[in-house]
Amino acid sequence: MAVTSPEIVDIPALALLKNTVDYVAEQEVAITPIAPVSTSTETKVSALSLASIRAKRELQESNKTFVKETVHLPTEPFNETDMLLHWNKYAQKLGDKGFKIMESLLSINDPTLNGTAITLELPNEGSKIDFETEMNGLLGHLKGHLHNHDITIKVIVNETLVIRKSNNPTDVYNRLYEINPNIELLKTTFGLEF
Repeated sequence: MAVTSPEIVDIPALALLKNTVDYVAEQEVAITPIAPVSTSTETKVSALSLASIRAKRELQESNKTFVKETVHLPTEPFNETDMLLHWNKYAQKLGDKGFKIMESLLSINDPTLNGTAITLELPNEGSKIDFETEMNGLLGHLKGHLHNHDITIKVIVNETLVIRKSNNPTDVYNRLYEINPNIELLKTTFGLEF
């Protein structure tokens, strides 16, 4: 009778235990180094025994003992002028790096400040999507420079139709006259016709 070496058989319960241990290990908040285990003095535990279930429970309990440290982030007050200054600096920095679309989205409208909530009005849904993909960088910049980590940004889409007026010379002159009535003096002094 020939003696054969024992075969390692993949037991579904062992695979389930391994997957559970891997999942629990991924969920850890902090990883602590484990002292090397010597295999010669420790007895091996079968995957189907009560001891393995107990070991699994102990592993889960030891993982629950990790507590995430609470960090108190700064929440200094700031005003709208400071926020707009850093907002425009960030837009300029993006423009210098070549991110012209994001720079234009930041420059379309001046945001309004309500407490620590910043509200930005954008013209369409596509602009909102583009802005939201890059919003984390802006939030990080504002939180760091304003020393307030409670800042949030809310985006509002305002798709109101802008009535376009015809831009013939008379309409342009009337518009300029509304802005500055001294344009009449300029017109008569130089003999201009609109």
